[in-house]
Formats: sequence, structure tokens, C-alpha cells
Amino acid sequence: MTRRELDTAGITDPALRGAYEQCRRLNARHGKTYFLATRLLPVERRSAVHALYGFARWADDIVDDLDRRQTPEERDRLLRLLESDLAQGLRTGRGNEPVVRAVADTAERYAIDPRLFADFMASMRSDLSVTDYPTYADLRAYMHGSAAVIGLQMLPVLGTVVAREEAAPHASALGVAFQLTNFLRDVGEDLDRGRVYLPTDLLAAHGVERPLLEWSRRTGGRDPRIRAAFVEAEAMTRAVYREAEPGIAMLDPRVRPCIRTAFTLYGGILDAIADDDYAVLHRRAAVPRRRRAATAAAGVVRITGARLRTRPPLPARSTVARAEGSGR
Repeated sequence: MTRRELDTAGITDPALRGAYEQCRRLNARHGKTYFLATRLLPVERRSAVHALYGFARWADDIVDDLDRRQTPEERDRLLRLLESDLAQGLRTGRGNEPVVRAVADTAERYAIDPRLFADFMASMRSDLSVTDYPTYADLRAYMHGSAAVIGLQMLPVLGTVVAREEAAPHASALGVAFQLTNFLRDVGEDLDRGRVYLPTDLLAAHGVERPLLEWSRRTGGRDPRIRAAFVEAEAMTRAVYREAEPGIAMLDPRVRPCIRTAFTLYGGILDAIADDDYAVLHRRAAVPRRRRAATAAAGVVRITGARLRTRPPLPARSTVARAEGSGR
């Protein structure tokens, strides 16, 4: 994290600055799309967003254990330790893990409801035992804690021009839209971990069951039934983006370019999936680097316009002349 981000946010304690730095590194390493959009935020708010993402990433890595070194029991133990550390951090502002210290500080600075963190941890814990979701309603219940609450945590940081309660449903929907995008993009990797996040009834409507997905993942074989199911999952996800989009105009004008950029970049992942003919069981779809750069550049242009529109007006020339003439 740049010193300027921390200085502008008023974060002066060396240990706390180090904690925020760790969160920023997690964001930069794992959330390339999200990190790119975060850099378009007003500088004083970036550290808080890094803290929220860094904590979520830390918990998610415990659950997924990408190195496959830990048993489910060990992951459960580590997750409960993190949950206890978080509860203490939210009460006292202190925590053992750096990501906890940073997120607890952010929660205090922006008065983020602690219940949102409790809901998040509940969904993380369910990932240790739940491997599929029979219906979309079941999946949405899970995503309340794993995705919707992230949007709600962000709202106090971003700021709104309407009552926060009015913007909240759209913020929740945006978190869900981003996660549904990840679920479709990562369906092969999640299958390797024993999980299928796409609703069972959606897959079954196209004649797709887990053994067929596993066969396709293992052999590279293609099946039109799988493609049809993924097309429907994409359409379902785009519908949630439409739910979310009106909320962008409800945000502080200075942060809208950042959220618009994230909205466009994540939507671009869906475009990349379609362009690759829904081959997500075999390879991860990615937005081309040139398109990411063009989207970010457009965000910079929007930021410049937003700053010009929100800049305080200069004093009238006659007022300046009078002040100069009077020696003030």
C-alpha cells in the first residue's frame, strides 16, 4: 500500500499500517479485477476496501486450502480461531492476525455492522461441509453471507447520495452478481475441490448431473447439455447485474467510476466465457489485458469528470479583486 493511501486515511500506527499493507498485497495478488477497480477510488478510502477484501480472502483461503495440506478438521479449527479473533477484534480493535486488526479498524472507522461479519463467517463455515445447492433459493441463502454482505460492508466506505437503506438491495445484488460470475468461471476448479455451486435443479433441467461434469472435467469431453446449462447460468447472472446497476447512481459521485469499472470488468468475464463457448470446465476464462486497460482508462476519464463536477466553485473575480485591493 502506498504511504499516501495510509497517510490520507489517517492511519499512523506502524503495526496497523503493516496490517493494511498485508491486506493490500492479498488484494493485488488474488483479486486482479477487484484491485484494478479499487485503484480508481478516492485515495483515502482504498485502505478500507483492501482491508475488507484482505480479510475475506484470508478466510476463503482457509476454507479452500489450495495446497491441500490440511484436513477438514484442521480447516474447521483454523476457521474457528479466525472467527474468535475477529469477534475480539471487533470488540476491542485488536486481533492476533494482521488482517483482523486491519478489518476491525475499518469496521470501527466506518461503523460497519458487526452482524455482517458474523453472517460472512457462517457461510465460510458451511463451505467445509456443504458440497452442492439443490435450488437457486438455497444458493442465494448461502450467498447472503458470502457475497451480499460484502456489498453491504462496502456501502459505508463508498458513501451514498440517498438513504443507505435505499442503496442496500442494489449493493447486495452487486456482491451476488460478482460471486455468481466467479462460480461460473471457476466451476472446474470448484469441482476439483468437491463442490458444485451451480444449483442442482438448474443443471438437472438440462440433463446434467455431477458425474457428467466430472467426466467432462477429467477427459476434456464436451456435451451440449452442459453448455446449455452454463448458458442458463450466464443468463441468471446477468439478471442479477440488472438488479444491481441502478445502485451505482446512488453512490457518492467520486466512487461511481470505480464501481462502474468493476461492474464492467466482471461483466466482461461473462463475455469471455461466452466467447470461449462456455469451456469453463477445461480452462479459466479471462478478460483480455487490452480490454481491462481500456476499461480502466475509461474509469480514469469518468473520475476526472466527477472530480471537476464536485470541485468547490472558485470565488467570483470581483470578490478576489476586492480582497486583493484591501490587502487581505
